[in-house]
Amino acid sequence: MKIGLGSDHAGYKLKNHLFNFMISNFPNHQIKDFGCNSQEVSIDYPDIASQVCQEILHKNLDQAILICGSGVGISIAANRFKGIRAALCHDTLGVKLSREHNNANVLCLGDWFISERMSEELIRIWLNTDFEAGRHEKRVILLDELSA
Repeated sequence: MKIGLGSDHAGYKLKNHLFNFMISNFPNHQIKDFGCNSQEVSIDYPDIASQVCQEILHKNLDQAILICGSGVGISIAANRFKGIRAALCHDTLGVKLSREHNNANVLCLGDWFISERMSEELIRIWLNTDFEAGRHEKRVILLDELSA
């Protein structure tokens, strides 16, 4: 599986931590870092979200994890793209349901709200949870139609 990882400057520290965590704990996944590369230089989260979402839509990535300070801005930016289902999650139930019920292909995290340890747990759950389809399939199709 190919997974993109990106952040603005506020999410830089957590992104770097998660990059190393994912490389160590998910050796069968290809992890691509889309930046940013510093906390010192302000980076606009819409630019990172756009770059990563385009890679999913062009099938160069299967999923992505995006991080900003709150997680809100980067999730709004990601959800502007038809075919992207970005879920902002801060707890284990939310992250599990985002995959099972919504087939989220982008996980958004807020660096200011979760610890490194919690973010690792959320990543484990998100990457190991499959979409249930069934009764949820119709709703996911409707979500994609809304953004047409």
